[in-house]
Amino acid sequence: MKLLRHGPKGQEKPGLLDTAGKLRDLSAHLDDITAATLAPAELDRLRKLDIESLPIVPAGTRLGAPYRGTGKFICVGLNYNDHAAESNQPVPEEPILFAKWNSCIQGPDDPIVMPRGSTKTDWEVELGIVIGTRARYVEPEEARRHIAGFCVINDVSEREYQLERCGQWDKGKGCDTFGPIGPWLATADEVPDPQGLHLWLDVNGKRFQDGNTRTMIFGVDFLVSYISRFMTLEPGDLISTGTPPGVGLGQKPPVYLKAGDVVTLGIQGLGEQRQVVHAWDPALLD
Repeated sequence: MKLLRHGPKGQEKPGLLDTAGKLRDLSAHLDDITAATLAPAELDRLRKLDIESLPIVPAGTRLGAPYRGTGKFICVGLNYNDHAAESNQPVPEEPILFAKWNSCIQGPDDPIVMPRGSTKTDWEVELGIVIGTRARYVEPEEARRHIAGFCVINDVSEREYQLERCGQWDKGKGCDTFGPIGPWLATADEVPDPQGLHLWLDVNGKRFQDGNTRTMIFGVDFLVSYISRFMTLEPGDLISTGTPPGVGLGQKPPVYLKAGDVVTLGIQGLGEQRQVVHAWDPALLD
């Protein structure tokens, strides 16, 4: 299944994408898509529905983040060799972990609003792992059973805040609007090989990132296992697995986002996002 949420901000309703690419409304069968919806038994219940009988959502309806109630938003840094090189950083011997704040989460096509005074807002297309059942000290071969599904994430980053303002990376990673997620959450059965997915990102129609998850340094199963050694992963927790080369920081000279830019990105089988970049405007955050 490809689960999603549709409607205005704060009023999203549950839905899914059918095999013909039509949005269907699930409101008659659940109130919302939450962390509880990601439990195996609940996903099995939804799979048994007569999809063709569900109401069609009008084309052009806004999509929100595909589920509500993200617990932890955990990110992996420098998880592609070429991205480490373009960032002038050594290839990590163990996964580098940092966090994005949940207040940055938004729909896949909502605008990116640069922080006040930002001059180095950057892009990063990433594969997201959504946890479905509690994981604590799991082995890599057990990891997949704890994954509810996968999604597209744009790990928007302010490089000055991240790298030049002292402290950890988190400072430049969790600004409002810096966490577009979706357009949908594809359940794990829809992604038999998460280590073979093409992912890409364009700015104003120019291709900057063009990679494949097979070149990750640390793969999906290892990451879930590794992270579960340091924290209990709960249903709804989200892991962003790192970005391939081609970020703005790595261009020569660096290229950063500016007001009016259009960012489009996607991952094979997981859909596409489109964001228009805006200068700081708090009205766009409500």
